[in-house]
Amino acid sequence: MSDPGAAPQNTTFPRPGGEEGHGYLELPPAGHGPGLVVVQEWWGLTEHVADLVRRFAAEGFVALAPDLYGGRTTHDGEEAMRLMQELPVDRAARDLAGAVDLLLGHEAVTSGTVGVAGFCMGGAFALTLASQQGDRVGAVAPFYGLPDPSSTDWSGVTAAVQGHYAQVDRIDLDVVRRVFDDLRERLDVPVELHVYEAQHAFVNDTGAAYDEAAATLAWGRAVEFLRENVR
Repeated sequence: MSDPGAAPQNTTFPRPGGEEGHGYLELPPAGHGPGLVVVQEWWGLTEHVADLVRRFAAEGFVALAPDLYGGRTTHDGEEAMRLMQELPVDRAARDLAGAVDLLLGHEAVTSGTVGVAGFCMGGAFALTLASQQGDRVGAVAPFYGLPDPSSTDWSGVTAAVQGHYAQVDRIDLDVVRRVFDDLRERLDVPVELHVYEAQHAFVNDTGAAYDEAAATLAWGRAVEFLRENVR
């Protein structure tokens, strides 16, 4: 069952439209660095997502995970599906836009753009955010998530893109490859696609699909890519 209020939260920010969003923010050891939005899996803003934020901060990013479920988390697959399906897409978009606004206006952020890293459901939202925010996003790294290509307007994407996908997944890799081929044709920035001999959610070290070798390789690639392209 979901656990209301369980999500780690330590910051608030205004959403476009006047409402208040919540999230988890960490600064790097230096106290300043490029901004990075971390987008949650379908489980919610769990302790695992908070740990990802801390890990990105340790790599030098001012990292923020907006709480898209309003404090709810779960470890049950059926409920996670329900929470994802019940999530108003427009509200999630406002939360993510508010997170970009917070970072670009934060005194600790040294970059003129933000990076975005998203996992599972968050991987799809990461690509959508890059399309909606245009040149405010310098780089996006989706992990095993993809928005519906038939209803996504890719024309707004100007960010460098690095995708991380599993061989064994619910996502059709042929569709993923077509999307990335299309992005390569559209964009005059790096577009990379990496596929791992692993299963969906291979970075999540709290789950059964965790693959240490694939996770370590993907993490190193993503951190380097984000550092190079978020300026």
